[in-house]
Amino acid sequence: MSKVYGVGIMGAGNISTAYLKLAPLFRNLDVRAIADIVPEAAKKQADAFHVKAQTPEELLKNSEIDVIVNLTVPAAHYAVSKDIVSAGKHAYSEKPFVLSVADGKALKKLADEKGLKVGSAPDTFLGGVHQQARQIIDSGKVGRIASGTMHVLSRGMEHWHPNPDFFFQPGGGPILDLGPYYITDLISLVGPIRRVTAFTGSANAERTITTPDSPLRGTKIKVGTPTTIHAVLEFHSGAIITLGASWDVFSHGHHNIELYGTEGSLYVPDPNFFSGDLVVADKEGVKETVASWDHPLGQANWERPNGPAFANYRAAGLADMMDTIETGKSARCGLDVALHAVDVMLSILEAGETGKVVTLSTTCERPAALGPDEARLLLKA
Repeated sequence: MSKVYGVGIMGAGNISTAYLKLAPLFRNLDVRAIADIVPEAAKKQADAFHVKAQTPEELLKNSEIDVIVNLTVPAAHYAVSKDIVSAGKHAYSEKPFVLSVADGKALKKLADEKGLKVGSAPDTFLGGVHQQARQIIDSGKVGRIASGTMHVLSRGMEHWHPNPDFFFQPGGGPILDLGPYYITDLISLVGPIRRVTAFTGSANAERTITTPDSPLRGTKIKVGTPTTIHAVLEFHSGAIITLGASWDVFSHGHHNIELYGTEGSLYVPDPNFFSGDLVVADKEGVKETVASWDHPLGQANWERPNGPAFANYRAAGLADMMDTIETGKSARCGLDVALHAVDVMLSILEAGETGKVVTLSTTCERPAALGPDEARLLLKA
């Protein structure tokens, strides 16, 4: 990798800090500017990380910027990414990158016409532990994955996020907000999904913001999207995996992802993170915590308040996407994978509304594995 690409960030909210801190870890990324519709927000982040503060219009016209990371709210993702591509720049979006399959296909058509790349988070499945799980599956150690479960359950976002309203509106909810991590990890581990069915609902019609120090503390939020979803996913491989996603759960005993193979089982940690404990069980049910392999995207580098350090390498997917400009390979966090994940999630919500089994209209290739040596090539020495 020889070329360094100028990176601009559109949106100066909470997640921008991670990209501003972590993009400099990658040898082909150079963050040069940040923009927001609130100029003060852009200036605050620009001053903190020594980049240029611009208006959204200025960022789109900035000749020093090759790719723009879209960190706006989900409802604006498609329109902003379309503006980015129309301005002749590559686009990389936070998840979900669109809220309809039609918008995803339209964005693909536009990008293809202009010869530009479009990619999307999450890239946590590129983390060391998830790639080690991929290696175990590909080695045949647990046999063919035949079934499994995954659970993303909590009491919701209104207890910690300063402005959580959008999480409970269309485009949010546990499926479209947290589902991308789980669905994308499964696409990497097991492959594309053929059809889904689901039941959906909500425990409460409104929520109360209780986030400490939030100026909105005590404000009530009307719930406009399901907050509890139980779904079944059938994969092209024949695997059948259940998904429980809810923001109406105060306590539970479920593991994040359990995959049941014909020769054993695999317990995969939270795909919201790049690292965690990986457990394998044999046909006798004997469990073993797998020793972590030497993967650079699994090494602790991020301090959690009042907790242990953990691995966080957001922008790995962006670095990999930009690398494909020179290599000609498929981006691991490319549009086709992201669109298939969106199709899965929207189909789950549709199935919950209609009570039907929904066959997906998209598919994708399983993203290529990212082994330790390849991951090191993305990082600065």
